[in-house]
Amino acid sequence: NMRRQKDRKPSFVLFFSEFHLSRRAMTNLQRLLKRDQDHGWGYQLEILMYTYWLAHGLSYRVVASVFHIPKATVHRVVHRVANYICRNLGRAISFPKADAMDEIGQGFARLSGSPVFSCVAGAIDGSHIRIKPPHQCHMDYLNYKGFYSINMMAICDSDGRFLDIFVAYPGSVHDTRVMKNSTFYRAQAYPPPGFILVGDGGYPCSETPITLITPYKEPVHERTERRFNFHHSKARSIIERAFGMMKTRWRSTLFKALEVKHTFAPLVVATCAFLHNICLDDGDQLEPDNDILEDVFEPRPPRDLIVYFFHTQKHFSQNTLWLIQKQKNVQI
Repeated sequence: NMRRQKDRKPSFVLFFSEFHLSRRAMTNLQRLLKRDQDHGWGYQLEILMYTYWLAHGLSYRVVASVFHIPKATVHRVVHRVANYICRNLGRAISFPKADAMDEIGQGFARLSGSPVFSCVAGAIDGSHIRIKPPHQCHMDYLNYKGFYSINMMAICDSDGRFLDIFVAYPGSVHDTRVMKNSTFYRAQAYPPPGFILVGDGGYPCSETPITLITPYKEPVHERTERRFNFHHSKARSIIERAFGMMKTRWRSTLFKALEVKHTFAPLVVATCAFLHNICLDDGDQLEPDNDILEDVFEPRPPRDLIVYFFHTQKHFSQNTLWLIQKQKNVQI
């Protein structure tokens, strides 16, 4: 009797809209994450539980109630799935192959409205994800907008698909420093020769170790410079749309302070980016909500004002340094 009760799977009826993924995207997700599992609930059910948890504000109680299993089990499943996805980010987030570069460049030419931008291989930017900070080192996480966050750096293609993500640094760190400590920058992995990245004025314009083009500094007086900035802005706006689409899909989770420990938050954000790509690959697209776009497009301080309203992140607490190193080790 007890054995039959233990082996019994929970029975329920749920609609795919409750997972914020289409049936096709969910099927592809389960195919990508298929693995042999001789314990637990089975990987398919665990993936359903995890995506339901993301879609409903990271509430263990809600998932436990819907799936009829204990909260402690939900907690173990959520952490197991998140860690597994982060170990396999490359299955959905990776740099394109050489034969795809021309198509990406043409996509950026269409976005910008100028053939000059056909050499663009990606748009780069950072986004602040709200968290509940740790008590001991909370100032490390206070960003220039005045709330606590972790910084997500991402590069996307002309369709808004993430090519690389880096989620490790607390919100007080400037985007430039995040980029220079990222895996792709240190490895000089992207873009390939003959192509460039576009980023906003928060980044330095550079040729090495990566080629990154930023807009002319304001105020701009020359007509040609104004035209360049106009087309440049249209080209790089796709990265803000990508963040907006991701935050809209997981609005209950990403548009408020994450209801998890700050040590687990980077893994949650990385899995949201992973699922964003799965959805785009299967034609499951969402238009970003207006309030989320307003938040994403909010202008940042100029790069020469890197010294914020507090002592900028030259010295972190030991806890924060440990966490940064830990998250670097799980990046693709």
